[in-house]
Amino acid sequence: MPSHDPEFEWFDHSLYPDREPPERLVTLEERIDFIARLCSSWDFGVLPEQTTINEITNVEWRDAVDLCLLLTSPSYHLLREWHGLKRQPYLGQQLAYIRDDPCLAHV
Repeated sequence: MPSHDPEFEWFDHSLYPDREPPERLVTLEERIDFIARLCSSWDFGVLPEQTTINEITNVEWRDAVDLCLLLTSPSYHLLREWHGLKRQPYLGQQLAYIRDDPCLAHV
């Protein structure tokens, strides 16, 4: 059953199609799992709500973001940057039509 706590309204229940969503994200492991689910969804074009972004960019999420290590996810690398974490190698696909675009430096 989804939580109706106003402080938990940022939580995206749709990220848990495989099981019942948690009532709270209490442990570090639960937060890491949420980050992995969020970034995976985001990478496929399902943008998170602004309230979710606001929540996961709070300093309380920094350790979960750092430990998630979803190195194939562009969204994950963006979260690392937002948290001021050390850059990690991007292990995802680099599309030539983007990588070799001469206008990319101006974006």
